Amino acid sequence: MRKPQLVLVIALAGGLAACGETSSLQVSDGTGPSPKLPEPNKTLFPTMNIAPAIGWPDGAKPVAASGTQVAAFAEGLDHPRWLYVLPNGDVLVAETNAPPKPDDNKGIKGWITKKVMGRAGAGVPSPNRITLLRDTNHDGIAETRTVFLENLNSPFGMTLVGNDLYVADTDRLLRFHYENGDTAIKSQPIKVVDLPGGTLNHHWTKNVIASQDGSKLYVTVGSNSNVGENGMDQEQGRAAIWEVDRATGNHRIFASGLRNPNGMAWEPQSGALWTAVNERDEIGSDLVPDYITSVKDGGFYGWPFSYYGQHVDVRVEPQNPDLVAKAIAPDYAVGPHTASLGLTFAEGNKLPSQFKEGAFIGQHGSWNRKPHSGYKVIFVPFSAGKPTGQPIDVLSGFLNDEEKAMGRPVGVVIDQQGDLLVADDVGNKVWRVSATQ
Repeated sequence: MRKPQLVLVIALAGGLAACGETSSLQVSDGTGPSPKLPEPNKTLFPTMNIAPAIGWPDGAKPVAASGTQVAAFAEGLDHPRWLYVLPNGDVLVAETNAPPKPDDNKGIKGWITKKVMGRAGAGVPSPNRITLLRDTNHDGIAETRTVFLENLNSPFGMTLVGNDLYVADTDRLLRFHYENGDTAIKSQPIKVVDLPGGTLNHHWTKNVIASQDGSKLYVTVGSNSNVGENGMDQEQGRAAIWEVDRATGNHRIFASGLRNPNGMAWEPQSGALWTAVNERDEIGSDLVPDYITSVKDGGFYGWPFSYYGQHVDVRVEPQNPDLVAKAIAPDYAVGPHTASLGLTFAEGNKLPSQFKEGAFIGQHGSWNRKPHSGYKVIFVPFSAGKPTGQPIDVLSGFLNDEEKAMGRPVGVVIDQQGDLLVADDVGNKVWRVSATQ
């Protein structure tokens, strides 16, 4: 690239973060069972409104909901994203980030996107490990920290069935032997099944949970593009939740049309599988709301041909009206571009009564909405197995007065004490939310 062109591109990279269209609706308008869906506002470049990642100043912490308090469970971690609580109370944290994917975000637009995402804290190399945290004296602070697994490949989801610990790397599902109380695993993994990865691998995070009886595993696989612009041949097995037979590794698509599913959990009342999904970009600050939804076996949820049920995305060619006619509208919107990733149900928590039935959701926060959305942990109340009412802010204050990100919440889980743990991959902490004493 010649120097004048390079200067122009660098100027664009800086300028695009501060220009473009803005929202005409509130985040609350794009929240709930029937969100407002304005007309698309397609732009040449996606709206870029970065909250630069700066970390927490000494003594600073998020703002906790009334009746609760927040403190650091563990600090000084390296990009902690996902959490899992073992039966003995030990907490596993996946310290991880995107793998190398040289074929993703090519060209000037892609170059700008990479630079901007780097400012948002997403450009650091992946530590590729899982760390074990142990609160020996139950005082709410992890006294013991050990490297539990290392030399992984952008690990994310974790689940234990009996003595089998499953870890979802970005390109394969692995099984390790675990004994209660282990603080490190040195044995070699057994591959259960390959997962879509490769040099494109646009949405790289893969989550895994087990069925209630432990016979099946459910794995999230995000799309390889925003709306299929890399070709549908690159989307084989993607934008879906897989069902994997634990004994054989045989798998099938359980549900499809889910652009980027991440968090998964079983709703306690109905027993239904729920997931948190990131929807598409580049049609305005108000579209499309991310969502949580129950997942039907064989269900199709629209991507890439339609969004929020049967709202056709005209950018996608060729169209597929037959699939659009089958598209299921999600149960509950959680705001446009909030990057809602973490999902766990309230069962077993000891927070105040308003948090007894419903779902906690970690919202990583927008990079392409003006003004920002997300950057908080919310609670969606449920009744009889379904969402009801408006969400409650559980943790907020992740942005400072200059709209810089001191932290970005991701994974959420209820620990053995009944407190809520939150992974913060910019603050490099795990926060613990407990009832005020």
